[in-house]
Amino acid sequence: MRSVASCAAILSFAIAITLTSASAQTSSPSGTPNSTDKLAVSKACSQQADAKGLHGKARKKFRADCKKRGGAPQ
Repeated sequence: MRSVASCAAILSFAIAITLTSASAQTSSPSGTPNSTDKLAVSKACSQQADAKGLHGKARKKFRADCKKRGGAPQ
């Protein structure tokens, strides 16, 4: 009987983990970028910084401001 209870506990835990991870991967609420969007914005901002020849603190500031704009060119 003890092994049945252990199996049930493990199964419950596995289901809880699966449900939690599934809900985290669903589409984000409108207006909130998901990880793919964030990656695309980051890449666009890096490309813009490269085109401007920015390095160091200037590049870091430019990329932060660019990400706030959603990757839109200045």
